[in-house]
Amino acid sequence: MAIAHFPLKLVARRMIAPTVAHLSFERDDGQPLPCIPGQFIQIHFQYADGTPARRSYSIAVGRALDAAPDARVEIAVSYVPGGAATALFEALPIGATLDASGPFGRFCLLPQDANRRYLLIGTGTGITPYRAMLPQLERLMAERGVEVVLLQGARTPAELLYGDEFRAFAEAHPGFRYLPCFSRELPADGSPQAHPDVRHGYVQNVLPELAPDPAGDIAYLCGNPDMVDASFEALKTVGLPVPMIRREKYVSNK
Repeated sequence: MAIAHFPLKLVARRMIAPTVAHLSFERDDGQPLPCIPGQFIQIHFQYADGTPARRSYSIAVGRALDAAPDARVEIAVSYVPGGAATALFEALPIGATLDASGPFGRFCLLPQDANRRYLLIGTGTGITPYRAMLPQLERLMAERGVEVVLLQGARTPAELLYGDEFRAFAEAHPGFRYLPCFSRELPADGSPQAHPDVRHGYVQNVLPELAPDPAGDIAYLCGNPDMVDASFEALKTVGLPVPMIRREKYVSNK
């Protein structure tokens, strides 16, 4: 079956880190985009020599599963020096359209899950699926008392994507714990990002603190392939069944 394509119109752009832009689009054909939190779209374009190219981006906007689909599409884009996709997005004016397809992917919360806790681990733009999942997680916490831990890795406070949103969500929902983890630089004392749940190091090194429970946890890993592999091995070592460790690797493409 041929993949259906549709036009996306850029309606807003803002930088959320020194090299990461949050882009807001709407379908420009008047149709909604039915999707499940955790899925991604593909943007299609051409290299300078006319060769077809495409890039995948997780949908970063959240909506409840029973909400009517709408035309909104939000993504986080890492700007890579010399990258063809970077040049495309940087030069794209508000109101311009792109060719897109999707949604794709199975990195989603499953309705048959009966776990007691979700461990969500992400680095870089690999955090965007979890932003989209927040309305769904809110319902799961209310309906069956599931607990959620979001462990987010970044090198510095300036590179922490959507941190203010995740912290606000955690403060409003006692069942949701948010742990930012910085590998290079911690927030300055007294800064808005300083918090007792801030950790120093790599996310995979913080996993033992969470005491992963093979009987009650489901883990999601998304982001840097090295982090995903290291966290996967650490979770297997403590006995988490492989089907309960769901992975998606993000590789920065030019």
